[in-house]
Amino acid sequence: MAWRFKASKYKNAAPIVPKAEACVREICVGSYQTYGNNIAASAAFMAFNWEHTGSSVAVLPLDDCGRKSKTMPLLHGHTDTVTDLKFSPFHDGLLATASQDCLVKIWHIPEKGLEQSLSDPEAVFSHKQRRVETVGFHPTADGLMYSTAAGCVALFDLSAQKEIFSNNEHPEVIQSASWREDGSILATSCKDKFVRIFDPRAAGSPIQLTAESHQSIKDSRVVWLGNQSRILTTGFDAARLRQVIIRDLRNFNVPEKTLELDCSTGILMPLFDPDTNMLFLAGKGDTTINYVEVTDKDPYLIEGLRHTGEQTKGACLVPKRALKVMEAEVNRVLQLTSNMVIPIMYQVPRKTYRDFHADLYPETTGYKTDLVASEWLNGSNQPVPKMSLDPVKREHGDEPIIPRLGPKPFSSTTGDVSFDKVFAVPLAPGSHENISSVGQDTGVDIIPPAQVAKPDLIVEIEIKKKHEREQPVAGNGVQKSLTTSERRKIFEQNSESSENSTESEDRADAADLRRLSTARSSIADRRRLYESRSKSQVDEKAQSPVPLRREHSKVEMLKPALQQQQQQPGNVIDTKRISVPEGKLLEEHRRGNGSTAVAGLKKSATDTAFSAASTKRTSTVFGKVSKFRHLKGTPGHKSTHIENLRNLSRQIPGECNGFHANQERVAVPLSGPGGKIAIFELSRPGRLPDGVIPSLVNGGNIMDFQWDPFDAHRLAVACDDGIVKIWHIAAGGLTEPTNTPAGELTAHMDKIYFIRFHPLAADVLLTASYDMTIKLWDLNTMTERISLSGHTDHQIFDFAWSPCGRLGATVCKDGKIRVYNPRKSETPIREGNGPVGTRGARITWALDGQYIVCTGFDKVSERQISVYNAQKLSAPLKTTSLDVSPSILIPFYDEDSSTLFVTGKGDSTIYCYEITDEEPYICPLSHHRCTSLHQGLSFLTKNHCDVASVEFSKAYRLTNTTIEPLSFTVPRIKSELFQDDLFPPTRITWSATMSAEDWFSSNDKAAPKVSLKPEGMETLSSIQQVTVQPVKKTDHSHFGGQKSEYESNKQQEIQKSVSARMEFTTKLEQDDMEGVDENEWQE
Repeated sequence: MAWRFKASKYKNAAPIVPKAEACVREICVGSYQTYGNNIAASAAFMAFNWEHTGSSVAVLPLDDCGRKSKTMPLLHGHTDTVTDLKFSPFHDGLLATASQDCLVKIWHIPEKGLEQSLSDPEAVFSHKQRRVETVGFHPTADGLMYSTAAGCVALFDLSAQKEIFSNNEHPEVIQSASWREDGSILATSCKDKFVRIFDPRAAGSPIQLTAESHQSIKDSRVVWLGNQSRILTTGFDAARLRQVIIRDLRNFNVPEKTLELDCSTGILMPLFDPDTNMLFLAGKGDTTINYVEVTDKDPYLIEGLRHTGEQTKGACLVPKRALKVMEAEVNRVLQLTSNMVIPIMYQVPRKTYRDFHADLYPETTGYKTDLVASEWLNGSNQPVPKMSLDPVKREHGDEPIIPRLGPKPFSSTTGDVSFDKVFAVPLAPGSHENISSVGQDTGVDIIPPAQVAKPDLIVEIEIKKKHEREQPVAGNGVQKSLTTSERRKIFEQNSESSENSTESEDRADAADLRRLSTARSSIADRRRLYESRSKSQVDEKAQSPVPLRREHSKVEMLKPALQQQQQQPGNVIDTKRISVPEGKLLEEHRRGNGSTAVAGLKKSATDTAFSAASTKRTSTVFGKVSKFRHLKGTPGHKSTHIENLRNLSRQIPGECNGFHANQERVAVPLSGPGGKIAIFELSRPGRLPDGVIPSLVNGGNIMDFQWDPFDAHRLAVACDDGIVKIWHIAAGGLTEPTNTPAGELTAHMDKIYFIRFHPLAADVLLTASYDMTIKLWDLNTMTERISLSGHTDHQIFDFAWSPCGRLGATVCKDGKIRVYNPRKSETPIREGNGPVGTRGARITWALDGQYIVCTGFDKVSERQISVYNAQKLSAPLKTTSLDVSPSILIPFYDEDSSTLFVTGKGDSTIYCYEITDEEPYICPLSHHRCTSLHQGLSFLTKNHCDVASVEFSKAYRLTNTTIEPLSFTVPRIKSELFQDDLFPPTRITWSATMSAEDWFSSNDKAAPKVSLKPEGMETLSSIQQVTVQPVKKTDHSHFGGQKSEYESNKQQEIQKSVSARMEFTTKLEQDDMEGVDENEWQE
């Protein structure tokens, strides 16, 4: 029994908490109902959930400290809470995130960390409408990732970008999973109160062992105790006491050790170090972190020193190679709190720390492996080589171990590498041809695994030289892939024309030649194609269109046919922009008959592409492409703010937006009796003086208010007594409180929900009341002209006029959307199903009144956006869910750019989408995240945008203490030109098109349109036409090797033909192309 009294080297390991200055401070972390630890660490970085929704992830260097700004760069990759996140054990910059939006995304963190926010991952995996609970990497095989969703366990080969294993035998939600250290088997804990041993490579059922575990359905966790045959689980018993159970696989049904702790509600997160057998138990919501040493004999669990500090939101261990071994640091726990990340160092007391204490640091698992996912799946087991932490035995001595960041994005030391199979987005459903088959048909040979020294997850693809005699069409040069640096230089050279959608013939030829390489099929290409999978699944699956990747041999083979067809009058083929079903082209190419392939190309590609060019948008081929994809929201300078606001009202009804602005002044409701509204002049920014704020005293509770769109001095205010008061603001603004309106309108006998001015006709006001009626008033005579009915005994949430001013749409608490033609019928002309939630909704029109956009809630109070066909309201065309929040999403639609801005009171994010008339109908753009919460948002008319700065929308934002201008712009390089592709002629909505009498008499007039181009400013399209001509003599031989004189002459003839054709067109080139703009390739 002497072993009982053997002292452990780690028994007295003490937790050392650094000072606040050495911690990451002032971060924003919420409480998340997930099965993950909410924080992860590699030897280079730490990552954790950000903000209260948890849909964003913050990534910081591991040794970072100090205060963090609310505007620091983040990973904005998910639309819902991130449930779990893990770093690869072999690449410190490779991060996997799982989310409630049913997606798993792979991110590459740059060597210097995040310098700007990222929203485009390297790869995306979907779990088919099932919330992803956990994610992680295999401990021995590089490029093998697992994830769990509901009762499904899935394995993914990242290098091949495909799912290689899936099993759904778990009857309930899998709450935790852990690999054995040798990577042979997996342990899972499930909501059905069972723990299982799982072998994905086993013949038959992969579930090898099953045993009853913790007797509560609450959260449970499992961790493998190193390479032993034992596992440890944490959970709750039937009495809701927290438990720790150790099991041995040799007697799996009988627990080896059961330890009951306390009755706290937070799940214990087990953090185990197999080198030292140190176990840390951090409970969510607890202020203590327990340290326990695990032994292989009774008593199995020996308690060490306990740390007490801040309340824990998450915790993780730092890899051993990142520890300070010369300070006897044997482990480090990163504790995530509500506003800090605290690195807790566990140090073993020693007399001196000048020497390396080898007895504390046995050899640990290294970070290099030769095993890849495909080999592991075929039965191969290779342990990861061990490494020593002794600085003497390290390559750089006492210096920290250099973080292993992996490739960027997964590059290689050799130039002859194709990126087609490295972290690419999978092919869209319906495309039966694999990318690898393209390489096989064109001389791209994949090196077998046995011949490859597998560096950094790279699948090396060598493009071997072909002699001219063997393949005369290849020319004298060597066809090989362009490296990342080469492609970056090319893009930088062409960035100016690419940013402004300008394509000249020499750059077109360069782009055409770049497409010849196998590296041309970028991650962004296939990501967009994959996102349009819902469309391709409905269409003919064998004809799923993909971008044509034309190899050098194919283009050479097709040149005679293209030249012959171009010589015929009226036949001009743009070889850059042909998109065909890839399956057809490859099938024709395999036949080996050049004439057959040419004929097939002309029939399947040329005719199809040009016949569809006028009717199909580029989004049907490449996924949605938007010029506003990278819109940028910029707050105005502090000198333009109105500050020192106070006493803002929080009692405004949900049907009221709570804030309204025009080009001259803003209206803000104030708290207190009397229904006061403050008016602030935008021409007088700065700090408001202390004291009484001049206001409009309405005498009753305010229900809604709105500025007259055609008169910046007139404000209408609806009160709870059914009276609408019309106020006239003098030119200098309010100087003192006033309670005398310019007019009063007794509209209803009950409270008023909201009021709306007509968008085209002057002096036409609409009111909706608790009496379930909607009335239209002529403010010239202050008389009622029209009364609408048809609503049941449910609350009317919102009303919106159509852009033409003839129709109106309402959304009601009974879950119905109704469309009215007020001058022809008092009852709805169409009805349909709207949001099912009863907490509130908003409605607006889009795309010239052809579609209706509605925001609301679903049955579980999740905010959502739905798009309807205005003629068919039976069901939405598309519904997008955002998050769970009590605030109603208020929509603002810009008809010129088809951009929808949505946000709610108390939010800090303005969500931006583009509304389209085809799948997917709602296309996400770059969202704008503000530095503080806002209480309201109001947009100005188009004529107040600074088009010289490419500002396409301008708004004012109300916060708790300020009113701030907010500008939305599109990045362009040639900003000195008028971007007529972004600013079409806009409808005049800032002056009346007709009088009230004209509108009530059905004498409709269309709103005139006006160009926003400033005088003396040249348009972008005019510059494009001039620059097409003088760029014909550029040598592009460095892109694809040397060309023969015959080939060069033929190429010049094609360029001349296309250039001559393009000289006479007056519209932008991208209007007829079947592809994407050059600036989209730079993503």
